[in-house]
Amino acid sequence: MPIDWLSVGAALLAGLLGGVHCAAMCGGVAAGIAVSARPQGRSEAWAMALRSNLGRVGGYVIAGLIVGGLGAGLLTLARSETLLLGARMAVGAVLVLVGLRMLFPGAGFNLLAKPGAALWAQLAPLQRRLLPANTAPRQIALGLLWGWLPCGLSLTLLSAAWLSADALQGGLIMAAFGLGTLPLMLPLTYSGARSLRWLQRPGARHGAAALVITAGALTLAAPWLAQIPAVHGVLEALGCRTLP
Repeated sequence: MPIDWLSVGAALLAGLLGGVHCAAMCGGVAAGIAVSARPQGRSEAWAMALRSNLGRVGGYVIAGLIVGGLGAGLLTLARSETLLLGARMAVGAVLVLVGLRMLFPGAGFNLLAKPGAALWAQLAPLQRRLLPANTAPRQIALGLLWGWLPCGLSLTLLSAAWLSADALQGGLIMAAFGLGTLPLMLPLTYSGARSLRWLQRPGARHGAAALVITAGALTLAAPWLAQIPAVHGVLEALGCRTLP
């Protein structure tokens, strides 16, 4: 199946410009890893942060692969083209919700809040076994676990990964989101700090939210827009998988 670049691009924007509020939630975890690791010098601190954050992105990817594969399995069992089309259009609705979360960080729109919290309650005790995170394997493993921390934005995107009904697509959506969060979560140099201030500007977040909502609207409307010859080619180039 073609890669749906609309969904992947929207996930990247959500991570890059919509994850500022996630930094506050994940900041305690990041600080805990740093304190337990006790890095000596800037290079070691940078390596520790890189390993733990790449582990976190890996956790997102694993979750995306799992839920995307589950979605594919359910649709295979149903064998319904109507349900398949409906699920793929639902990805567009979820992207619109992601955009709304970016515009209104304190709002709801969290589709997997309860199951995410229940799963984290089972996983959280594993953190103690990985502390102190003073070796590279422990830092990566703790990062993988960190990727399962229930965050509203990540859980909403995980819903899109599930509804994509494809393991590869689900993994790519979550990988794009995770990579987008790296500028906020990695230790920042002076130029990086300036980038962080730019990312925190409301105008940048609102602009990205508008793009994400547009991507969601295009995904929702693709079955009808695809009937227009000039638009059909653009949607096909973007890999929009709601095409008839």
